[in-house]
Amino acid sequence: MHGSEQMSEPFSQFVGSIPENYDRGLGPHVFVDYAADLAARVAASQPTDVLELAAGTGIVTRRLRDALSAQCSLIASDLNAPMLDVARKKFDATEAVTFQEVDAMELPFADASFDVIACQFGVMFFPDKPASFREAHRAIRAGGRYLFSVWDAMEANPFSIVAQETSAKFFEDDPPSFYKLPFSYHDVEEIETALSSAGFGNVSHHHVAIEKEIPSIEGFARGLVSAIHCSRRFMNAAVIPRT
Repeated sequence: MHGSEQMSEPFSQFVGSIPENYDRGLGPHVFVDYAADLAARVAASQPTDVLELAAGTGIVTRRLRDALSAQCSLIASDLNAPMLDVARKKFDATEAVTFQEVDAMELPFADASFDVIACQFGVMFFPDKPASFREAHRAIRAGGRYLFSVWDAMEANPFSIVAQETSAKFFEDDPPSFYKLPFSYHDVEEIETALSSAGFGNVSHHHVAIEKEIPSIEGFARGLVSAIHCSRRFMNAAVIPRT
């Protein structure tokens, strides 16, 4: 699996059993290892205030809380409330995590509120990426960082091709295109240009490739099927200081 570190489109709602299936089916197979990598990058600068965008079911949030100091404030945000409901279950009442419904294109926070903003595999779904970058830049303190992850191309992630081709066989007239969307925003030059235009300086990226044995092929397959119903969400690990 290959990824990159670098929403307000009305996402299809993750309701009913979908958030739980998403968490169990995709979390341990494609998200958890990148989550550990991103959390370590965030914690390295010893921030005092962190905002996570597109937190989903809290896969990264859990690792952020474990990696950050107890004094660090952590807000886990997402546009989809049912996903956050699953995330909340991963924490007890003594842990300092705030959950909040947030539109990444219109952050409800004052200027210079955070040392770090982090987002794993969410930026690709933001309908107005330049606006989301401007909002992130506004909300980050001088000297702070924006770290986010995006998937590399489908060709670098064969599991996505298998999922796309298999699902298409069942929809001859109108095959789902969801599997293509997560892998649609991986051009380094395009991303760096957008970030620079939003005001970020010292933009950098890191290619992170993880190869692993899938713990449960059946569970992974179910997670991918659930993704069709969700219609939602690493080549560049972007470490972006605010100027």
